[in-house]
Amino acid sequence: MAQKSFKTFLIIWFGQLASVIGSGLTSFSLGVWVFQETGSVTLFSFIIMSAVLPGLLASPIAGYIVDKYKRKTIMIAADCVAGFSTLVIFILLSTGNLEIWHIFVTSGLASFSSSFQLPAYQSTIALLVPKKNLGRANGMVQMADSLSMVVAPLAAGLLLGLIGLNGIILIDFISFFIAITTLIFVKFPELTKMPNKEKSPFLKEAMLGWSYIQNRPALVGMLVYFAFANFLLGYVNVLIQPLILTLGDEKALGMTISIMGVGMLLGGILMSLWGGMQDHIKQFLLFGFISAIGLSIAGMFPSVLVITIGMFISMSLMPFGNAASQTIWQRKVHPSVQGRVFALRRMIALSLAPIAYITAGPVTEKVFNPLMVEGGLLAGSVGAWIGVGDSRGIGLLFLTLGVLWAALSVGFYLHPRIRNLENEVPDAIDEESDLIKVTTKEPKTVAAEL
Repeated sequence: MAQKSFKTFLIIWFGQLASVIGSGLTSFSLGVWVFQETGSVTLFSFIIMSAVLPGLLASPIAGYIVDKYKRKTIMIAADCVAGFSTLVIFILLSTGNLEIWHIFVTSGLASFSSSFQLPAYQSTIALLVPKKNLGRANGMVQMADSLSMVVAPLAAGLLLGLIGLNGIILIDFISFFIAITTLIFVKFPELTKMPNKEKSPFLKEAMLGWSYIQNRPALVGMLVYFAFANFLLGYVNVLIQPLILTLGDEKALGMTISIMGVGMLLGGILMSLWGGMQDHIKQFLLFGFISAIGLSIAGMFPSVLVITIGMFISMSLMPFGNAASQTIWQRKVHPSVQGRVFALRRMIALSLAPIAYITAGPVTEKVFNPLMVEGGLLAGSVGAWIGVGDSRGIGLLFLTLGVLWAALSVGFYLHPRIRNLENEVPDAIDEESDLIKVTTKEPKTVAAEL
């Protein structure tokens, strides 16, 4: 038995907030450094991919470990590994030996650790927070990510001039100590497991998460949505910095990303106060649709101001959709398999993103940019509306991505199995009780056709 406590969640959340901000400082600073050193969008995209792919490959094993061992220990170990990768970057930079391939390796190591840390953190929330407050708690998680986007670019721009890249990476390293300290001194509610004499093969245990999802086709549908939406957003992740740097300088980039973060922060705060709609799937798809419109606006004009406005709209609404999605999964997935399900969900949701990371540079440089230069195939038609020039290839791509994302949201809402998910998939956690007791065996599933 374990008593749920929102206060314990707040302590853990604060530690993770410090870590996220520290990592944001390093990520922004290294991103600018890499792009300035190489000027290559393709190489920049490969670095982003190295920060994602290892974690995806490790997800099935990570989920199994999260469900089988103490989640507190897993989170501490994962933060230690991520802190070690930051320390390596600090040493290499301080000795003048830092090279691009070092960033590939350390980003991959941090990605590997996050494949354990994220499902452990996400599955712990359902044990810490009463069911009625899950929407608010998930809003706070979104708010933490938003604070990183607000604080990191502005602080990095200031700190680069004062303490240099070395000092920023050192701050990131210290932030891991804060996160680890909060984890050490709080008492985690761990699952109470009943004796289970049945021994299953490791592979079968590791893939139990997929079996659980497969027996709930509406959740499979959500995974398909995640995969395609993150594929589209993968291009945005790679190209937003080059787009801004084409039209402005590092200060403009920092200001734009900070304003995007302010949007996410406001969205996270409002979501925390509101708690969300009763119909979470409707909230998820509705705010996804409106976010897509903001993304299209960002591609319409060769103006840092317009791009900033469009991305602000898109980012400010994302926390509402993300929090609704997370609440659905925490309510519909039994706590005894949440580690495996959440790890597998992350793997599938991001499975197509590496394709976007790999192709973002070539698609932009070989396809969209030539279409939108003076005399290009679309210069006289689409170019009359959104302009022509260096930034307009990426602008057209952003406009296209927004339209596709909006169409995806409408299409999935029109599917009755997805639209009725709240009613057709029963909750897996108790509505009234603040105590959780689960077995190691998977609960009975309800099969249906999507």
